[in-house]
Amino acid sequence: MTCTRYAVLLLTATAVATIPRPSLAQSAGDGFLFHVPVATWTVRGGFDHAFASGDIFNFVTKQLTIDRSDFNSATFGTNVAVRVSPANDLVVDVGFSNVSRLSEFRDWVDQNNQPIQQRTSLRRVPVTVGVRHYLSSRGRSIGRFAWIPAARETYVGLGAGLMQYRFHQIGDFVDFQTLNVFPDEFESKTWTPVLHALAGLDLGLGRFLLLNGEARYTWARGPMGRDYVGFKRIDLSGLAVTAGLSLRL
Repeated sequence: MTCTRYAVLLLTATAVATIPRPSLAQSAGDGFLFHVPVATWTVRGGFDHAFASGDIFNFVTKQLTIDRSDFNSATFGTNVAVRVSPANDLVVDVGFSNVSRLSEFRDWVDQNNQPIQQRTSLRRVPVTVGVRHYLSSRGRSIGRFAWIPAARETYVGLGAGLMQYRFHQIGDFVDFQTLNVFPDEFESKTWTPVLHALAGLDLGLGRFLLLNGEARYTWARGPMGRDYVGFKRIDLSGLAVTAGLSLRL
C-alpha cells in the first residue's frame, strides 16, 4: 500500500472520529487526573514519501540507476505540545529522515568495462513551531479536583520553521566533455524555510499514555551549494504517515 493511501486512510479515520458518540463520551479515558494536563510529549516514527521533483532529481534519475522512489525513507520525530486553551496547543517539533543509495551510471562504464559507481544520500531535519487545533473535546472536569480524559482526540495543525538538508554524492563520475572517469565528492548543505500541515488522532491507552497517528504534508525548497552550479532549488517536500506514543504531562 502506498504512502498516499495510508494518508487517505488516516485522514478518513480522523474525520470519522469527529462524529459525536454519547456512549464513548461517557466512558472516557481510563481513570481520571487531578488536573488538566498542561502539555504532551510525543515520539513518533513512520514512512516519508519524498516528492523528489526538480532538475537535480531529474538529472540523477536520468544519469544514475536511481528512481525517485529511492528517496523515500523512514522518518522519526518528537514534539512537545503546550496547552494554551481547551482546543489549542503550541507545538515545538523536530523531525529526521535520511536515505542513502548505491548507484551506477546507466549508460557508461569505465575503461575496464566496469560499472561507474557512487553513493547518493539525502538527509532532512525540520525544526518547526506550530499550532494544533483539536476538533473534539479532550476531556471533562468533575468537580474542582478531577479531570477525565477523552478516549480519543482528533486534531489538525499548521507549522513553520527551518529545515537543515544535506544532499551528498561520493564515488566515481563521468566528465561529459572529456569522457574521463574521476573520483569526487559533491555536497549541498544548508538551512531553508519549511511549512507543514497535518491531521492526527490520539487514542487513550490510560490516564497518561496516548497512541498517536498522524499524516503530515511538508513543503520546502532549498538552494543548491557551489558543488552543483547551474542547478535550481532542490525539492525537499514530502508526505509522511507516522505512529507513536504521547505522554500527558
